[in-house]
Amino acid sequence: MFDFEEICSRTPLPLCSIIKSGRHLIMSNSTTIDNFNPENLHAGILPRCYARSIDLANTMIFNVGNAFVNIGSLCVLLIILYNVRQKFTAIGRAEYLHFFQLALLMIIFTLVVDTGVSPPGSGSYPYFVAIKMGLAGACCWNILVNGFLGFNLWEDGTKRSMFLTRGAAFIGFVANFLVAILTFKTATRKGAIDKTDTTALFVIIYVLNGTMLLVYTVCQLLISVFVVHNLWVAGAVMLGVFFFVAGQVLVYAVSDKICKGANHYIDGLFCGSLCNIFTLMMVYKIWDMTTDDDLEFGVTIHSEEGVVYSNALK
Repeated sequence: MFDFEEICSRTPLPLCSIIKSGRHLIMSNSTTIDNFNPENLHAGILPRCYARSIDLANTMIFNVGNAFVNIGSLCVLLIILYNVRQKFTAIGRAEYLHFFQLALLMIIFTLVVDTGVSPPGSGSYPYFVAIKMGLAGACCWNILVNGFLGFNLWEDGTKRSMFLTRGAAFIGFVANFLVAILTFKTATRKGAIDKTDTTALFVIIYVLNGTMLLVYTVCQLLISVFVVHNLWVAGAVMLGVFFFVAGQVLVYAVSDKICKGANHYIDGLFCGSLCNIFTLMMVYKIWDMTTDDDLEFGVTIHSEEGVVYSNALK
């Protein structure tokens, strides 16, 4: 059975305040409490270090630095969505538009969870965390389908293509949401003092969703080399992989060190959010570089007087 205790002791993930360990709770001073009763502290595993909160107009706001990054990410995604909409004839326009819309929703729910709009310990908190994780899963499953668009296995923008794209996103959302909320409900159930079984949660978040991203990456590398014959695309893919991996390392490996070094002003989630938006920017750039856009083309029109006009149509 996989235990999130070691991960949560280093990284203040939202799910860490819901799941529990039946053996002990790792405190910020690295001491342990034996016979930990989750009913006393509403379950949860405390990290060794986490970003400080601020009190603004009698409202407690958590993870302020991470909130600013996510607000900036919303602005970037709105610009990306606008640019995708402007490429009217690009391959996969509707499919990638759906993906970035899901990413926008995920960041909105991330803000709700991270800033304390739905505070830890409240009845709504597990549901918001589960929705956020469901949207993250929907993005992973959606981008898996989009990764095959460059092979021309089916016509993009058709009902079949959108059914595959939206269907994969729906299945990914439901699978991640149900596993998350069922795990959380087990953790917060009254009278449950045994350690929550989080194996299914770990498998679907890290193994299954990670596999989706790996397949997408391999597909884009193959498309860049054998389909569009553009090594710049491969470079963009590798740059996106670099940002993604760097974000995971900063979140899961050195978050507590970042937190202590920054005197609790930021933690690994701040750096992870920065890397994630750079990764999404690379996803857009990969799609932009691997698709043909016929927004402008010349049309020759002959008038009755024999004068030739060349118009640029959009």
